[in-house]
Amino acid sequence: MNFKRTVSFSALVLAVLMAGGIALAQPSSSGLVIKEIKKGTGKEAFNGSNVTVHYTGWLTNGKKFDSSKDRGVPFHFDLGAGQVIKGWDKGVQGMKEGGIRKLTIPPELGYGVNGAGSIPPNSTLIFEVELLKVY
Repeated sequence: MNFKRTVSFSALVLAVLMAGGIALAQPSSSGLVIKEIKKGTGKEAFNGSNVTVHYTGWLTNGKKFDSSKDRGVPFHFDLGAGQVIKGWDKGVQGMKEGGIRKLTIPPELGYGVNGAGSIPPNSTLIFEVELLKVY
């Protein structure tokens, strides 16, 4: 196997993906993975902002467990105030209105060892979050 050729091919693939606007998600030190699906152009959310979002949440097996979109009712919360799971407080920060992110949240930043409702203990959660409004 030619190492130089492999590295060059990898660099080419990365360049093509980046040029096409495909964001490569990297986990943070906390294990949270944020993938930018659509960059917003409106007001930016930061700790202390009151935000309105639409979201859908799945378990890693693909089972949907909740969706504000399905209910047709957006969800409001104060960012960074501990009103939602830690993965949301960290994952929504820095989004701009109109943006959509996919958050892959480890159990420690989700519902942990206890779980919640239909969410089993120690579950990794996947959310698609659309930031509708920042107040």
